Amino acid sequence: MPAGPNGDLISHLQYMLEHPDEGDNHNAEPFAHCYRRMADLIPELIQEGCDPRIMLDYSGNLLWGVTQMGRRDITEALHYLACDEEMNRHVEWLGTFWSHAVAPSTPIPDLALQVSAWQHQFTDLFGDSALQRVRGFSLPEMHLPNHPDTLFALVNSLLEAGYHWLLVQEHSVEQLDGSPLSSQQRFVPNRLVARSSSGEEISITALIKTQGSDTKLVGQMQPCEEAFGLSRQRLGNAEIPSLVSQIADGENGGVMMNEFPEAFRQANHRIRDSNHDTTALNGSEYLEQLDALGLKTSDLPRIQAVHQHRLWQKADESGGVDSVIAAIDELSSANDGFSMEGASWTNNLSWVEGYDNVLQPMQRLSARFHQQFDQQLSEQPRLSQSPAFRDALLHLLLLETSCFRYWGQGQWTQYATDIYDQGMEALNRSFDLSTGPIAGDK
Repeated sequence: MPAGPNGDLISHLQYMLEHPDEGDNHNAEPFAHCYRRMADLIPELIQEGCDPRIMLDYSGNLLWGVTQMGRRDITEALHYLACDEEMNRHVEWLGTFWSHAVAPSTPIPDLALQVSAWQHQFTDLFGDSALQRVRGFSLPEMHLPNHPDTLFALVNSLLEAGYHWLLVQEHSVEQLDGSPLSSQQRFVPNRLVARSSSGEEISITALIKTQGSDTKLVGQMQPCEEAFGLSRQRLGNAEIPSLVSQIADGENGGVMMNEFPEAFRQANHRIRDSNHDTTALNGSEYLEQLDALGLKTSDLPRIQAVHQHRLWQKADESGGVDSVIAAIDELSSANDGFSMEGASWTNNLSWVEGYDNVLQPMQRLSARFHQQFDQQLSEQPRLSQSPAFRDALLHLLLLETSCFRYWGQGQWTQYATDIYDQGMEALNRSFDLSTGPIAGDK
């Protein structure tokens, strides 16, 4: 956030530490502890004879922020979780966007930038070997695009970046006939199909995060209770275990901060002491075991983003950009619940309506960024290493962070305006600097 001296960019955690008398800022150190505590909790459970699992999703923005603050207590704890050989068996890191950007309203050309920037941030902290172990992807706010071209661009970016699977919210997807997922489908891998308006089709494996009160569910480890009540099921020619997948939205409330550690301990103790055939598994580990059982990608149920069945029914079978645009306009005008804003766990809140003062500048900054750099980068790839390019990219990615819309109009939308202004200034400076050759290029 641009809240440091002279509008410098600082992390919100740093702001909290520097302004302890404002609101709940006295919780800054408890928040910081939450970011590093798994480095204590996982080894503790192992020593107690448990076999714990956890998947971690840290935005690049957060990783950059704690590094910028010099919080080595946090970065060293995370390095241990990402790089220690024993921890690799228990802790799986998930990729995400560099900033906490909601995909459906992120400009399409920036989806790949968000993906690659996170990978660069992660590699810089933990090394390339750690990055090679990151195979699953977690979307901010679980917000899956359902516009055909946005979803296609997202899945394509994930596949090109080396991701194997994606975690999706149950009600953000549907079967190809438009019906909800069956009860059995929620607990097995599915194949998410992304079809562009021009008819191209790609797909990626999806694990389903089941519906419910996310933070409370995980904070109290209710998914463990649900898993105890499930049995194996047949998929293709294999009989496979059912998997309960859940995710909590960080430290937004006291449940995750205060209740989760003890609930996590109790759940792992219960699994250790139970004769029930239930265990903790991380996503990639689960998929590897299914592969060893002979399950093929072609055996997975095919699903698509919600409302796409209605869209493809309305559009001509031959597809085409004009036909898809016309179908979206007609279906949207009916006011019967059809939307191309995507779906997330915050469906009671629109990330678009009422935020033109953030979205329009975001679109302008993105368009200007690509207009200025895309052609130059194709001719001079080393331009991406220049401070001018990186400064402009940083402001573009930051402006797309969901927090500048989540909290409504006021200070946070003003932060977005300030970041936009700084981003435009960075682009103006970089335009002047990039008219000549980059050092090392001829």
